[in-house]
Parts: sequence; C-alpha cells; structure tokens
Amino acid sequence: MKSNEQPLIFIVDDDPDDRQIILDAFLENSPQIDYVFIENAETLLENLHSDESGFPALILLDLNMPGMLGLQALKEIRSNKKFSQIPIIVLTTSTLHQDRKTSYELGASCFLHKPDSYGELVEITNSIVKLWLHEN
Repeated sequence: MKSNEQPLIFIVDDDPDDRQIILDAFLENSPQIDYVFIENAETLLENLHSDESGFPALILLDLNMPGMLGLQALKEIRSNKKFSQIPIIVLTTSTLHQDRKTSYELGASCFLHKPDSYGELVEITNSIVKLWLHEN
C-alpha cells in the first residue's frame, strides 16, 4: 500500500444489517479508511483474485454464511502466498470452542464474538484499527 492510499477493509458478512452496523462502528473512529461490503465467501475470493476492489489491509470475516463457510474461505486465503499476510479477523456470533480453535488453526489473526451492544462494537472496531492498521 502506498503511503497516500487509504487502508481498505473487506467486511464479509451475509447479513446486510450486520455489515452496516459494523461499518457504522468503524466510521465512529476511523472515517479515513475505505470499506468494501462483501456478502459471501465466494465473492470474497473472487474480489481477492480480481483486484478490482483493491488489496485489503484487513479482512473482517463472518463464519456462518450460506454457500461457502467462512472457515473454508479462511483456509483458501491462507493457502495462497499472495494473500497469506493479510490479517483476517473472524467476527462471528459463534460461541463454539471448536470454531475458535479451527479458526486459529487455519490462520485467523483474531477470533471475536459479535458483541451485544453497539458501544462494544465501536470499542472492538477501534481496537482493530489500532492493532492491525497502526492508526493513532
């Protein structure tokens, strides 16, 4: 990424309301970042391979989506050297220990449970930007 380019985050979630709430939470503290909504894992992989949306600085990935599951997409992304360094944060409603364990085994950078409150989501997205995109 060139220094004058805005970081790009792919928000991958099949629920349009969740995508919008996540975007709103990011925008509370990080309006300078570009965001792309992606509604399923297949489209995520297509976007990564086509470069049309740009190269993401980070991928926020839901696990439970119709069609290809988030874990399958995670495995495919991590098996490709071109994409292996992109931080992938799993943000899911799943509370299953096995989903957490498998996510980390497949190369997730972080596994987070979707919070119940918008305020918590704002805190989480702010922390994601500070930790993974090195913003002040």
